[in-house]
Amino acid sequence: MLLTTLGVTLAFFFVLWLVSLVLRDASVVDRFWGVAFLVIASATSAASDGFAGRAHLVLLVTAIWGLRLSLHITVRNLGSGEDYRYQAMRRHWGTRFPLVSLATVFALQAVLAWIVSLPIQAAIAAGAPARLTIIDRLAVVVWAVGFLFEAIGDWQLTRFQADPRNRGKLLDRGLWRYTRHPNYFGDAVQWWGLWLFAVATGAWWTAIGPAVMTFLLVRVSGVAMLEKHMRKTRPQHEDYRRRTSAFLPMPPRRD
Repeated sequence: MLLTTLGVTLAFFFVLWLVSLVLRDASVVDRFWGVAFLVIASATSAASDGFAGRAHLVLLVTAIWGLRLSLHITVRNLGSGEDYRYQAMRRHWGTRFPLVSLATVFALQAVLAWIVSLPIQAAIAAGAPARLTIIDRLAVVVWAVGFLFEAIGDWQLTRFQADPRNRGKLLDRGLWRYTRHPNYFGDAVQWWGLWLFAVATGAWWTAIGPAVMTFLLVRVSGVAMLEKHMRKTRPQHEDYRRRTSAFLPMPPRRD
């Protein structure tokens, strides 16, 4: 089953790569990142015969998370063209960019998505226990907390940036008063919630999935990258950084 879902994942990202060549926009991979997990979950469900109650529940929460994220990224970036990261790669690699992007962007993200989704695959495929346990119920609660942090954080930031009076300013109200990255924190919490579904079936080893996602969010493509950008473009960021937790929600520190 794992090899089947790996093949499906690679095929999905290969199609995205072909689309990126037509559009000349590698950012399509970001817009469909969330959808990719719904594809993996659906492929797992089709290729296995797990307990239907848990499988349908995991498929549902994965769809809610993935579709909301993809829709948010798509709407946010409408009309903005290719992401600056891929533009820089395109300038650097020139005519070799298509093949380079296939390996370093699309194939890499396919493998990462497959690894991160291991809890989803294990939970959907498991036939036992053939009932929803207390751990499954805890998983729903943890996932819901993460979803609210991510969705509300994104909504607050979108509203803030839509106001011309906030140009050049930093959002430090709402959830952003307690953590500099409520959306990334919420994303990570959701994946630990999804892992609990796998724990309910005994697949505790799938912790590698949320661990990799948390590492990516904090150290690679999320917090670390955005913090570096904000330090360069927002003079007030140092004061905000000093009083506000970077990731875990905490009461603001006093100067």
